[in-house]
Amino acid sequence: AARARPGRDGPRPCGGRVARVDLRWPDGLPDGGRHGFTPAHRARLESALPDMAARLAAELPDDARRVLVLGVEKLMYTPLRLAGELERTVRADVRFSTTTRSPVLAVDDPGYAIRTRLVFPAHDDPADGPGERYAYNVAGGGFDAVVAVVDSVADTPALHAPDGLLARLAAHTPRVLLAVVPSYVPAPQDTAPQDARPDAPERPATMLPEPLRGPAFSSYAPEEVGWLLQDLSDVTLEAPTEEREEAVQSGGAHYAESLPVEYQPSEQYQELFHAALNESAARLAHAVGVVTETVLAERSPRPVLVSLARAGTPVGILMRRWAHHRRRLDLPHYAVSIVRGRGIDANALRWLAAHHDPRDVVFVDGWTGKGAITRELARAVEEFEKTEGVTGFDPEIAVLADPGSCVRTYGTREDYLIPSACLNSTVSGLISRTVLRADLVGPDDFHGAKFYRELAGADLSTAFLDAVSARFPEVADAACAQAEELLSTDRTPSWEGWAAVERISEEYGIHDVNLVKPGVGETTRVLLRRVPWKVLARAGAGSDLDHVRLLARQRGVPVEEVDGLPYTCVGLIHPRYTRGATGADGRAVTR
Repeated sequence: AARARPGRDGPRPCGGRVARVDLRWPDGLPDGGRHGFTPAHRARLESALPDMAARLAAELPDDARRVLVLGVEKLMYTPLRLAGELERTVRADVRFSTTTRSPVLAVDDPGYAIRTRLVFPAHDDPADGPGERYAYNVAGGGFDAVVAVVDSVADTPALHAPDGLLARLAAHTPRVLLAVVPSYVPAPQDTAPQDARPDAPERPATMLPEPLRGPAFSSYAPEEVGWLLQDLSDVTLEAPTEEREEAVQSGGAHYAESLPVEYQPSEQYQELFHAALNESAARLAHAVGVVTETVLAERSPRPVLVSLARAGTPVGILMRRWAHHRRRLDLPHYAVSIVRGRGIDANALRWLAAHHDPRDVVFVDGWTGKGAITRELARAVEEFEKTEGVTGFDPEIAVLADPGSCVRTYGTREDYLIPSACLNSTVSGLISRTVLRADLVGPDDFHGAKFYRELAGADLSTAFLDAVSARFPEVADAACAQAEELLSTDRTPSWEGWAAVERISEEYGIHDVNLVKPGVGETTRVLLRRVPWKVLARAGAGSDLDHVRLLARQRGVPVEEVDGLPYTCVGLIHPRYTRGATGADGRAVTR
């Protein structure tokens, strides 16, 4: 059956009588014999069952005496095993049954086997079309709680609809728990014999290394993010900013082949960072809530968050924290490399496809500027599907801020300071930008990055995350309300940011949109990592630009106020770079 997705008519972003329980189902484990179930699979299930049952038990009413575990049609084995383990975990009387598409006459007579019948529409997008489904002997069964166990294919808007199964159950029991088991998706290399796929990679995805995790790689906790990267910490990759800029603009090198020297902030700049974080933490928390609730309601009820390293990584962690805070979900989260002009790391996509349903993957980034990465990702995913034969990845990015109006899934479209843009690795887990160089990254390797362990004393990565997530409780209701409102509005990207960048590129004689970096975040990057020419600031812009003005003064870069600027600010990279130029000192343009 085709996978249906929660949409505008699906589950509400927050609230409701149904509680979702994250089972922490083991990655890659089939849900039963429908797809083949080996002794190794059974051993993994046996090992995981006690923890899964404990998670269900923790959500049951304290005084529950009678509990029903309800499977869905052919999904019988997993819910039956869960029911058996739950019975050993709690004192309640635990029963088991499944829904069915078979109609049976219900007669409310003490001697009749089928006393009651619940009717609801199919919610798994069946190949034979819509129709009625049934649950027998649930109504009137005296259950204090019902645990509905469905696979992710069946976790659709129809399941959550006012006439859907969950609503029907909630009318007859005070507590409904929803446990979703990931639908089994064969790894691409398992769908055909190796010799029948001449274009298949020589190294299958299952042979790729497991994600890097802290504290061995990054200062983030291991459960916060897995990095689908290779560790290049022992390789010297840094080059002076001026040399890098000259090489990039002359076409002699790609920006991803080297790294800028890590900027170490002055005491004054660090004070600005802390002041900005204190002022904006609640606003950021609100945006995190909006984008996360939108993803959960519209993209996937249990998404696999995949951040675009490195700016997307703090945002992905915050979205994961929100899902846990508000929904008690433990979402998988990974960081992958994408390089402008060269696409996304195809090996990372292979690994994701082998371990998760590609349709659950949601790509995450910090913000949009002119939308270059949005376009890059769309092209890369299309090419990957053509060459690999793997489908299901949705290239639409979910971002915290979308000032360029380049995506549909966002927390805000305002252009304001996101403090994680103020610094480099010291607010991003001590991880560098990603690196793609032929002598370091082979065809079967993940892209690379460095872990700057020596900067641990200046690390603010966890402090940033904690400051924002501490504000979740106070903004939760407002964020959920705004997410619900957004779900019913037209969020079609207007790409006004791209149009503005093209206009600025021509007005200032630059003639290269890659040298125009719109928005507070991108402007900060220009000042930290590139050779800036000038900064355009919206007339009357306030404290969001304090750090930009300070950096500009330190680098001798003029800040020019402009009326009618669609962004708070725009950073211009020096368009005719010559060695030794530090912004406005060099010749600006020769037409």
